[in-house]
Amino acid sequence: MRSKIILVAAVLMGLATTALFFTYMKKVDERAESGKAMIRVLAAKQALAENTQLSGGMLQLVEVPATAINGTALRDPAAAAGKVTASALVPGEVILPHHLQDRQDEALVVSKKIREGYRAAAVGVNLVQSVSNLIEPGDYVDVVYTVQEKAAQTMKSTLLLENVRVLAIGRRMVEARSDTPYVEYATVTLEVKPADGVKVVHADEAGTVSLMLRGSVAVGPKAPAGVAGKTTDAKSGTTVGKPAGSNSKS
Repeated sequence: MRSKIILVAAVLMGLATTALFFTYMKKVDERAESGKAMIRVLAAKQALAENTQLSGGMLQLVEVPATAINGTALRDPAAAAGKVTASALVPGEVILPHHLQDRQDEALVVSKKIREGYRAAAVGVNLVQSVSNLIEPGDYVDVVYTVQEKAAQTMKSTLLLENVRVLAIGRRMVEARSDTPYVEYATVTLEVKPADGVKVVHADEAGTVSLMLRGSVAVGPKAPAGVAGKTTDAKSGTTVGKPAGSNSKS
C-alpha cells in the first residue's frame, strides 16, 4: 500500500513538472516572438550639425526591433518637419524628442540668432531714443550718436550706422504677439560687425545713442548694414563732415 502511494505521488510530481516546463517554454517562445517584432522610426539620413533646420531629405524611416528602441522615438516625419536640431546627429541615429527644438525655442537663445561674422552689442535707451518703445526684435534701425562739444558749446549728431538688425529688446528676443504683455525696456541689442560694435559701445559710453526705426516695406535698394553716415550740427542743422573712424561713403 505504501509503495502505491509513493508511485502515485511520483507520477503527480512528474506531471506537475512537465506542465511547469511547458508553461515556461511557452513564455520563452512568446518573448522571442515579441523580440522579432519590428517598428518603423525616424532616423537621420545623413550627418546633421547642431542648429540645422530639418527637411524631408535629411530624414528616413528605418525598421528596428520593438524591444531595442526608446519608446519616445519619433515615428512620423511630420513631427520633425521645420524643426531645428538641438545637437549634432550621426547617420542612422534615431530621432528622439530632445534632439529637436522649434524655431521659437531656438530664437530664445540670442547667440543662435547672430549671423557669422557679426556680434551682439547692447545700447541703453529711453522712450524717446527707442521710438517710444515701438522697436521689436527683427526690426532694422539706424543708429544716431549725439555728443556735446564743450569747446564749441554745441550738440553734434552723427548717423553712425544704418540698416542694423535688432536682436533683442530688453530680454525679449522674439516679436511680440497679441497676447504678449507690454513691458517697458531700457536696452536694445543690435547685430553689428566687430568694428561697428566698437563704435556703438564708444558712442553709448561717450554720448547719447538714439535709434531710428526703418520701414519694413522696401521702397528702394537697402543700404548695406553698418554703413556710416554724416555728422550734423544740432545748432545750425548743417552737415559738417564724415564721422571719425568711418570707412564708407555717405
